[in-house]
Amino acid sequence: MKFCASLAVVALSVLVVACAPLLEEQDRGPDRPVDLSHVPDAEPREEPRTIAGNKNPYTVLGKTYHLMDDETGYKERGIASWYGQKFHGRNTSNGEVYDMYAMTAAHKTLPIPSYVRVTNLDNGRQVVVRVNDRGPFHAGRIIDLSYAAAQKLGFAARGTAQVEVEIIVPGDRPPAPLKAKQVNAKQEGPTVGTPSAATFTPVKSTQEAPKDRPMTFVQVGAFSSLAAAEKQRTQLERFVEQPVLIYSPDEEPVLHRVRIGPLHTTKEVTALREQLRKNAIDQTHIIRE
Repeated sequence: MKFCASLAVVALSVLVVACAPLLEEQDRGPDRPVDLSHVPDAEPREEPRTIAGNKNPYTVLGKTYHLMDDETGYKERGIASWYGQKFHGRNTSNGEVYDMYAMTAAHKTLPIPSYVRVTNLDNGRQVVVRVNDRGPFHAGRIIDLSYAAAQKLGFAARGTAQVEVEIIVPGDRPPAPLKAKQVNAKQEGPTVGTPSAATFTPVKSTQEAPKDRPMTFVQVGAFSSLAAAEKQRTQLERFVEQPVLIYSPDEEPVLHRVRIGPLHTTKEVTALREQLRKNAIDQTHIIRE
């Protein structure tokens, strides 16, 4: 789910963002059972692509992602997850408000917004969702769906499902690809997966694009043992509202870093560190990527 989308982003990205958490680790659906079978699918329509949500390339947890330069013909099979209350009401990668009851999704490399048809390969159910967030930043996951979309596909209770994701191009005319303003030549990193790097040209927008800024995390521990890192993450999830992640860079010696975030404001960082101190965690570091 989102580290989008939104990001949770890529959350996302995406924000963005929003990075998307996993159901079994830290997210949940509504407090009471809600039947969302009546929620209509997203209706594909031509929309302008704005810079918001389409930073290219972007880096999350040490990995650099490049947006697709041509999404027409995109089809992929893999694991879908979903995100819910953890990010409900927060901003997605393009600045919209995430609504877990709407038909939306987070994707790492599709341009925002995009429309895709998602098919649950276990039961044949299909939904159409609008991609407005970045994520999921978890190995093996290809898309993070809203809670509503996951329920309609029949896997909200299970958390993940094998799906097929296929692009829908409104009117068979994809919008002119927006390319985010080139900040400098230092944006580098290996392309993740098969999408190639985009070369965007600016598109006029009535909204002012947000300034590029790094993603902020609070690091609370670093362990040579993955089991020890996972134990701390489990402990943190009992009282921390934000996503708790384990970042294990490819280096020697390996250190599994436990981080909380992304965090969006100084006030949020300050409040989190105070909460950690109340729980006897005094040694923390602010990480910006």
